[in-house]
Amino acid sequence: MSRGRAVLASRVGLIVGSIALLEILCRTGVINPLTLLPPSEMAVAMVNLLASGKVAPDIERTFSTVAIAFALSVVVGIAAGAVLHAIPRLRRALDPLLASYYAVPFFVFYPVLVAFFGLNEMPLVAIGFAAAMVAMAISTLNGLDRVPPVLIKVARMHRLGRLRTLFLVVVPAAAASLMTGMKLALAYAFISIIAGEFILSGKGLGYQIAYAYNSFDNKTMYGLMLFVLLVATAMNSLLHMWEQRLLRRRSRA
Repeated sequence: MSRGRAVLASRVGLIVGSIALLEILCRTGVINPLTLLPPSEMAVAMVNLLASGKVAPDIERTFSTVAIAFALSVVVGIAAGAVLHAIPRLRRALDPLLASYYAVPFFVFYPVLVAFFGLNEMPLVAIGFAAAMVAMAISTLNGLDRVPPVLIKVARMHRLGRLRTLFLVVVPAAAASLMTGMKLALAYAFISIIAGEFILSGKGLGYQIAYAYNSFDNKTMYGLMLFVLLVATAMNSLLHMWEQRLLRRRSRA
């Protein structure tokens, strides 16, 4: 068995074993069913919710909000990272702010965002964007810092223009770091928007989870939580697979 397959098998075994242990603890009463449902019941509740279509509008709202915030954070984050990399003096001035950026609680700005955008999904998009963009910018900076100078010299020797150098040399060399930034941006966007819906919104999966919690509806709550967990894990896994593929291609090159 290759090393990659062995790692994958160990991960799958750990996940399956943890789920089986949790199922046993819940079924035997070690964990109170009122506190935590068995994983099998969570899965059944999730399937029933999806089949009923009751949460379809909330799923659409949450995922569209996450998608907009993620796309904006990737585009603006890459552009901001490139600008900071090109202007070292500006980078030195902003370094302390970037280092302490995530100490700021973004949700305190929600009333201001509502005043600007109104009572719609845009304040949550802004919160998700603010949470994800800086992670993307920092990863872009790290990727550009690690581009070997010899590649830039070779591009100049071949008289490549700035755009061709960017797309044929710089982006491929920094691709792994950019993928890391995308994974972080997706995670931050998901976390901030679900949390924002939980606290501040009247729609979305976060709101439905909070409503089920306040109504003592454990099946709905855990079913939705499992759905969010599975979707976020699947999306992050796809980005991780893409990142590993880029790393393998780079190592072969």
